[in-house]
Order: sequence, then C-alpha cells, then structure tokens
Amino acid sequence: MILGRLAVVGLGPGSAVWRTPEASARLAGATDLVGYGPYLALVPELTPPPVRHEFDNREEATRAQFGLDLAARGRDVVVVSSGDPGIFAMATAVVEELHRADDGRYRGVEVSIVPGVTAASAAAARVGAPLGHDFCCLSLSDVLKPWAVVEQRLEAVAGADLVVALYNPISRHRPWQLGRAMEILGGYRSPSTPVVLGRDLGRTGEAVQVTTLGALDIADVDMRTVVMVGSSTTRAFKDVDGHTWVYTPRAYPEAPS
Repeated sequence: MILGRLAVVGLGPGSAVWRTPEASARLAGATDLVGYGPYLALVPELTPPPVRHEFDNREEATRAQFGLDLAARGRDVVVVSSGDPGIFAMATAVVEELHRADDGRYRGVEVSIVPGVTAASAAAARVGAPLGHDFCCLSLSDVLKPWAVVEQRLEAVAGADLVVALYNPISRHRPWQLGRAMEILGGYRSPSTPVVLGRDLGRTGEAVQVTTLGALDIADVDMRTVVMVGSSTTRAFKDVDGHTWVYTPRAYPEAPS
C-alpha cells in the first residue's frame, strides 16, 4: 500500500524553459514543496498552492528527513533542487536517509528522482561544446570532504587531461580555494587554456564569460558561478559575427608510445 509520494525534482539552472515536462507535472501535483529558500522561489505560483517548507542551504539531511516524514503521513511531496538533483544536490540526501532508516518508517512511501539540466550543461550550451570529450564535475567545497581530498582529485583530473567543471568554486568562508585550484590545474595546462564562467544561468542577470587560465580574474567568480576549465585540446575562437565559441574536439591525439 502506498502511503504517500516523494519526488526529488531538478528545476534546472533557473529558467522554466529548461525544466522538463516531468518536473513541471510533478510540481503541479504536489501538496508540499520542501527546499532551500532561493530554490523554492524558482517555482512559480501553483493552483492549488502547495505548502512551502523553507530550509537553510546546509540543512540537507533535515530537509530529506522532513520530506520523507511528510510523505509517510500521506502527503505528495516534492523536494526541490536547482540543476540536477543527483549532482551535488538533494537526491543523495534523500537516498541516504532511506538507507539510514532501517526501522521501516518509510515503508510504503513511493520515492522517485526527477532529473534536470545541470549548471555545467547549461554553461556549455551557451558557448558551444566544451564538454564534447571526456570531462568531470568537481565541487571545491570542503564542507563535506577534506580539502586534501579536493586537491588530490584536482591533481588526478589535471593529470588525466579532463575538462573540469568546478561547482561551489568560492565563498566568503573559502576565498582562497579557487586560486589554489587554478594553481594546481595550471601546473598541467597552458595559460592559454580556455575557461568558461557561467553565472546565474537561465536567471535574471545571467552572465557568461570566456577567458583563459592565465587571464582568469578570481573576482569574477562567486558561489552562483560554474567554472569550466578546458583540457589540452579545448579550443576557443570568434566567428565572423564576433561570437566566441568554445569546444573540445571528440577526436583526441594519440598518446605517445
């Protein structure tokens, strides 16, 4: 017997045109919306209006448990995430809470994950195809993992010559870490390597900038920016209309024997 439902829904980067029909339908049927305040604000007024439960950004486990508890009481719950909920977002928190709750309290709750367009995909689409070859996404936040692990992964990514999309690149509490990340990547990349900055994608005030590893100004980056650093094969050029395009060819040079 199904008691209630909970869906973790990816809203996309911001614009409703990047929201999947499945996500919109799930939002429209919800009795309750659970999420971080600025993400809840991305959801338009709905009829009938669901109850909105606003939480602080760092209360991920609390949000997950609260949403599951509501669903166990028969509610139709949507936990909202920006971008894709499975990438540095709420899907992990909800599934982790399910794993932790081995006492059967959520038996009968129907849980689903509704994917969304992530920030890296949105930023890439604005400039062409920087993710056209192998790439990875890496969060620079050390709230949930040690900074030593971040540095270890940066070294591995740089040594493997992957394009890297950096999430959570800088904050008031972490003003130096992006500079350190660029220092590590710069040990493996040319200063001319293209770098794409995508801020507030799909929202009012969207800004997309193409620069290089050598010319990057850390002051142009904040927590609402995704930073994409190219590989050794990533290229940037201006077309005849002056538009800057960035792409990473799908063909890769042969490795030295």
